[in-house]
Amino acid sequence: MPALLIPLTVLGCSERARIARPGGGWFGASSAMPDERPQMLNEDVPFRYPVSLYLQRIEGNVTLRLFLDADGRVVSDSTRVVQPSGHTALDSAAVAGAAQLRFRPARRAGTPIPVSLLYPVHFRHPDGRMPAGDTL
Repeated sequence: MPALLIPLTVLGCSERARIARPGGGWFGASSAMPDERPQMLNEDVPFRYPVSLYLQRIEGNVTLRLFLDADGRVVSDSTRVVQPSGHTALDSAAVAGAAQLRFRPARRAGTPIPVSLLYPVHFRHPDGRMPAGDTL
């Protein structure tokens, strides 16, 4: 089983965060966009491909809504799946991994601010077929 750990950790995610909208009502921040978007600090993505789905070559995309505080930390209790993959285990793996993400905070006029963003997670098997409409 140890041979599977390397591909499982490498193939978890292929994109970095995209800003969807800043803070909004949840954080009490204004609706203006930040001057500087948050930047992911993780060297390696923390998402773990569920072994049973990996062995079956089941792939999928999950889109998460993340809330980052003014320090750039993910507020894990607020992470939500906004576009499920169709496989509960992939969705759960994406949510679990999101808690390990670290960001340089977004800033407005030089001041760190909380923001909300969409974060895509792509689970790909090296021998899998590309899903229809996928460009990865």
